[in-house]
Amino acid sequence: KMPEPLGHSVSIHAFVDANHAGNVVTRRSHSGIIIYVNNAPIIWFSKRQNTVESSTFGSELVSMRICRDLIVSLRYKLRMFGLNLQGPAYTYCDNAGVVKNVSVPQSVLHKRHNAINYHVIRESVAAKMMVVGKEDTETNISDLFTKVLTAERRNYLCGFIFR
Repeated sequence: KMPEPLGHSVSIHAFVDANHAGNVVTRRSHSGIIIYVNNAPIIWFSKRQNTVESSTFGSELVSMRICRDLIVSLRYKLRMFGLNLQGPAYTYCDNAGVVKNVSVPQSVLHKRHNAINYHVIRESVAAKMMVVGKEDTETNISDLFTKVLTAERRNYLCGFIFR
């Protein structure tokens, strides 16, 4: 049984990115995710993906599914702590194709090998557990966890984390 929610409600925001085939030896992609509760960064995730993807779309979709899994577990933990959740988790990705495919109910996926990730994310969006939106590449904080950045760009993005 879930505890009775007490206090003010909290909101969840997540930023997702992938570096497609960033590893020059294995050609595996790298996922980067940062999840906020209200304005505090709670989860930072940076890991090489387990599969080799043939497209940027596939890499971003894998990252989005990992983010969805982290959000599901975080929402459960927060509810078990007795916190009230304010709406869905707002998830931001810089790949317009992924945003369109998981957000628009009429969109159809033509890549069979990405079907499981696609349907898991779509179910979460349909259940209003998460909302996926487009974030500009220049301001996507999760770039910090996927790519080697110049000092200027790294400092610029770090400025968004702790404001």
